[in-house]
Parts: sequence; structure tokens; C-alpha cells
Amino acid sequence: MAARPAAGSRRAICQRLIAGAGAVSAARFVRMEQTLDEIFDDANGDLAIGDLESAAKKYRRCIEIAPDFFDGWHALGMALMKLGRFEEAIEAGKKAVDLRPNDQIAWTSLSLFYNRAGNIKEAEAAAATRSSLAYRPSGSSANRQGC
Repeated sequence: MAARPAAGSRRAICQRLIAGAGAVSAARFVRMEQTLDEIFDDANGDLAIGDLESAAKKYRRCIEIAPDFFDGWHALGMALMKLGRFEEAIEAGKKAVDLRPNDQIAWTSLSLFYNRAGNIKEAEAAAATRSSLAYRPSGSSANRQGC
């Protein structure tokens, strides 16, 4: 006999609603749309347990909802790199550095993506950009954007 879901779990609630065991609308029990933060958190959880395809799909959903969501682009690049999809990771990394051109971590990640793809010159150029950001005075206007 298959295990039954816990009475208050999302699955159990859905099963009761599908079976017609309640007059309250399904929307009250189960929200159909997740917020950007919820999707991003779910993607991070998938990444943590090694479900890279699911994580990448959810990160893509995040950037569909909010195309200027830096964390979504950066995380998507990392997931794609771990999947061995280096060219896609590079594109995500480029978008991340476009959104935050003074973010040292974004440039470091882009360098890593290039390196994994075997594009050593591009990796070195991205690393050099990251290094140049490290030497700017903290009060300069160049460091105020993005970090």
C-alpha cells in the first residue's frame, strides 16, 4: 500500500480538492502563482540538492518575470556551468555583468564560465576587469553602482 501524504500537505489538500471533498475554492488552499522570491528560493533549494536542471528552469522563470534580476542571471549562469552548458552560462554571465558592471563576483563568475568553455583570453580579460575593480577607491562613483 502506498504511503498517504500528510493531511495538511499541499499534495493532500490538492487530492481532497480534486476529489471534491470541500466547498472552498482551490485558490484558498493552493496559490497557483509563486512570487519571484519563492521561485528563486525553490531554485536555490534544487541547486543545493543537486537537481541542476530544475534549478536552471526556475532561475529562467525568475528572469522571465524580472529581466533585470541580477541574482537570477548570476545563479542561472552558475547552474548552467555545473550542467556543462558553458556557452549558455557565458551568456547569463554577460547579462549579470551588464546589470552590475562593478560587481567583482559577477566578473569572477564570468571569468570562470569562459575558463570552463576553454576561452582563456576572454577568461583572463574578465579576471582583469574584476581585478581593476578591486583597486578603485571605495568612495569613487564607479564603485557605487552594483555592489
